[in-house]
Order: sequence, then C-alpha cells, then structure tokens
Amino acid sequence: MHRRTLFSRTAIGFAVLASTLSSGFALAQSKEIKIAHIYSKTGPLEAYGKQTATGFMMGLDYATGGTMLVAGKKLVVIEKDDQGKPDLGKSLLAAAYGDDKVDLAVGPTASPVALAMLPVAEEYKKILLVEPAVADSITGEKWNKYIFRTGRNSSQDAISNAVAMDKAGITIATLAQDSAFGRDGVKAFKESIKKAKLVHEEFLPPATTDFTAGAQRLIDKLKDQPGRKVIFIIWAGGNPFKIADMDLKRYGIEIATGGNILPAMVAYKQFPGMEGAAYHYFGMPKNPINDAMVAQHYQQFKTPPDFFTAGGFSAAMAVVTALKKSNGDASANTLIKTMEGMSFDTPKGKMTFRKEDHQAMQSMFHFKIKIDPAFAWGVPELVREIKAEEMQIPIRNKR
Repeated sequence: MHRRTLFSRTAIGFAVLASTLSSGFALAQSKEIKIAHIYSKTGPLEAYGKQTATGFMMGLDYATGGTMLVAGKKLVVIEKDDQGKPDLGKSLLAAAYGDDKVDLAVGPTASPVALAMLPVAEEYKKILLVEPAVADSITGEKWNKYIFRTGRNSSQDAISNAVAMDKAGITIATLAQDSAFGRDGVKAFKESIKKAKLVHEEFLPPATTDFTAGAQRLIDKLKDQPGRKVIFIIWAGGNPFKIADMDLKRYGIEIATGGNILPAMVAYKQFPGMEGAAYHYFGMPKNPINDAMVAQHYQQFKTPPDFFTAGGFSAAMAVVTALKKSNGDASANTLIKTMEGMSFDTPKGKMTFRKEDHQAMQSMFHFKIKIDPAFAWGVPELVREIKAEEMQIPIRNKR
C-alpha cells in the first residue's frame, strides 16, 4: 500500500511538472513584444500623425509577411494620443514604459513633444524610435543613447534643399515657424548655403494664419536685390503660401520649399517649376518596397500613400529588422548594439543608423513642380536622388 501510494504521488508529481513545463513553454511561445506608438491622433499635426500610424501598421504587416510575428513573438501595438502637447507626451511615454510594460516606443509627431520625451526613455532605459519629429536637437544636444530616429532631421531637410538651391546669383530669405522645427531648419539651411546669399530670416508663430506683415518684411528685404530672388519656406501645417497673394511676381520673387503632404501640395499648383527637396513622394523612389506600399495603400484606401505614411512604414521596417537580428530580444542594450550601424530597406531606399547619434542616414529627392490635370496637387517631378553621402550632416550631440 505504501509503495503504491508513493508511486501514485510520484506519477502525480511528474504529471504536474510536465503540465507546468508545457504551460511555461506555451507561455514562452506566446510571449509578446509590446510597442507603444505615441503620436498626434488629434491636435495641430493630426494629419501627419494619422499618416504615420497608417504607415507603421502597414510596414509591420509587410515586414512580417502578414503574421505580426518576429522570432515567434507577437507584435502588439498600443496607440496613445499626445495631442501635440509636450507634457502629455512625456506622461504617456512614462505610463507606456512603467504601467503598460512596453518593450520600446515609436513617435511622436511634433518636435517639442519629442524633446519632452527624450529624458523619459533614458530614465526607463528603453528605446524610443523617433518618427517623424524633425528638430536637429533630438539627435543633437538633447540626445541620449536610447534614442534612434528613422525620420529625417532638420539638417537633412535643409542641406538637401541647399543642394537643390545653392547657386551663385541667388538671394534667399527664409520664412519659418518660431519653433524648434523652424529654427533648427533655418540654422541648418544657413550653414549649408555656400554660393547663394541669405539676407533675412523671418520667424512667425506656428499657428499664424495672417502672413501679411511677415510677407511685407520679406518683400522689403528682397525686392531691390539683383538676380534671382527666393523665399524659402520651412513650415508644418497651415498655409504659408498665402504670401503669394502679395503679388510676389511683381518684384520678381519666387517661392521654394521642401516636400509636404498632398493636401498642402495643392498650393504648389500655383508655382509650376518651383524647386526643392523632398523626404518622399509616392511617385519618386523606384524600389520594391515603395511599390508594395503604394499598391497596398491604393487597395486599402483608394488613394496614394502620403509623405508621413512612408515615414511610419520606414519605422516599422527598422523595428522588425532589428528584432529579427536580435532573435526577438527587445531589451534596450541588445537593441542598441543591434541597431547602431544597422542598415534596413524602406520605401525611400536603404537607410542606415549612424553609430554616433542614431540618426538614419537616407536619400532625399530634388524635385521640380509640374502641373498634371489628373492630380489636385502640384506634382513633384524627380530631378535627381540626393544620396546620403552627398549631404554632410553634422553630428551635434555630445557623446
């Protein structure tokens, strides 16, 4: 009787152990990688944020072959709305890392929100992949080792536009928002101009709707200059192209700017032949990933993907490439080692995270606006791809 009881207890023990091991194995197999996506679902940059979110989810789907699995682990995305408010973005990121236990975060849309979030990533020692906030200081003086960025920075925007516009005999004045985005952009543009002459910098509040006073100051600075005269605009949201209502042509003044979302580029139809450099336009890069993104977006929404859709898609490609290389290890130290110097394919072509500041080095696209009746916006026609190695992007951090 005693031996039978002992046998029974042993058998039960083995069964419990086997069940525990089986449950543990199943739990390990179903383990998730949690990603917080914090962006402007609402607020001044809502259109940008929603495009980024669409692109990010499309990119994850593409990069995982529709499974949302990497190394057997499910990718779970938790979305949060920062409303374009720095304090809110900061608290949402802290909650994502602390309460939701996310492995990494992506976002935000606005540069001031990103700058507020950077110390939180350092405090929690977790990765923040910045997309699409642009200010140089994000990967510059405010940077820390937990920050990576797939989005282009102000220097990439500005230097690529300088490559397109910096010619002898051109006099330039800038119009930009009085924000980290605007001031960083003008600073980088000014530093990049070698042949043209920069005579004035006009900064206006980000929510400006009446550009009359600013436009008059720009006109006064340019109207008596010899040769070609250009106002270069760095602006997010709103419609700074209203300055054209001041009859700039009478003074021989042109407008130049970078790429933008399609609704903003409706205003570009007023300026056939206008030149600039864009981060992305769905018709310009020729590569399989861009083709796939365009086809999927048309299928899903009956419209082409927009400027920030490509950015979200690129962020997803970076995340999945890194997690595949790390075999699903989402710990910050492993990801940092994996992502420093890592190259990955995107709708723009190949990007590479620079080791020194984790900024994604990438191509930009010199365009000239043409008018096509089939489109409601001015169509950016590719002049040439400006390769990453053509742009001397400053390293501004203190690493």
